[in-house]
Amino acid sequence: MTRPAIPWREVLKPRYWLLWFGFGLLRLVSFLPYRWRCALGRALGKLLYRLAGKRRRISELNLQLCFPDLDAAARNALLRENFQHLGMAILDTGVSWWGSDRQIRDMGAITGLEHLLEALDHGKGVILLTGHMMALDIGGQILAETMSRHGKPLYAMYKRSRNTLVEVLMLRGRGRYGGLVFKRQDLRAMLGSLADNNPVWYAPDQDFGLKQGVFADFLGVPTATLTATAKFAAKTGAKVVPYFPVRLPGDQGFEIRIMPALDDYPSGDDVTDARRSNEVLEEIVRQHPEQYMWLHRRFKTRPEGLPPVYR
Repeated sequence: MTRPAIPWREVLKPRYWLLWFGFGLLRLVSFLPYRWRCALGRALGKLLYRLAGKRRRISELNLQLCFPDLDAAARNALLRENFQHLGMAILDTGVSWWGSDRQIRDMGAITGLEHLLEALDHGKGVILLTGHMMALDIGGQILAETMSRHGKPLYAMYKRSRNTLVEVLMLRGRGRYGGLVFKRQDLRAMLGSLADNNPVWYAPDQDFGLKQGVFADFLGVPTATLTATAKFAAKTGAKVVPYFPVRLPGDQGFEIRIMPALDDYPSGDDVTDARRSNEVLEEIVRQHPEQYMWLHRRFKTRPEGLPPVYR
């Protein structure tokens, strides 16, 4: 893919100056040793915990719903740790977008790569089923760098940013290894990527209502769940391979976990397939609840008769 050009006449306007300063700091931080970045990221996360009141409250409500057996003190400790992972993830973005190939390779190891390569041998593309883990950016880049050496660039669907500078830098960063980064609404690009037998990163764990989804339990909560994963797989014959990036304890870097392709999927039943995709995500979230993006309004759509979660 040709990397998008930076629209200099637009992004050099004064309203972007503060953002340029922030990205400059992010670039400078990317030169620091990983352990130093982790320490700075934790400090940033502690600051965000205090400043980002709206997102903190959303995260609190999500944790109350999904982990009702935890007492208030345990949930608060989990929430604080979650924001520290958010701070570290923000600082890792600099390495993800601008770090050297060697730097990216050294940040993590991939387990289960053979599952992805075997699924690609099927010849009809692969949907890399994942979720919004904190390490999604750097984890995707570690995998993209590896797949570029196998001659298979990683493609990804994303939600467009309203900010022109953020949008262009994100596209340039995420597409640096030759993959196509396309908008969520661009179904033609999604289907075309699979038809060309490419691996496509896809995270369906956001609430877009019931026009595009069905209710299926996620951690015991009825959740509006996209049916697109199963529909894409049915239309193209693509294999669905679960994949999750996890930050290792002790500042040891990341593990990119790739699981075997799902058997008997799709089943043809939307609710069954949606529940199965949620189960895949549930397993990793139960193992690493501190690394999931709880700050999204995941339970915005509610079944009739249930009160709203976010007021």
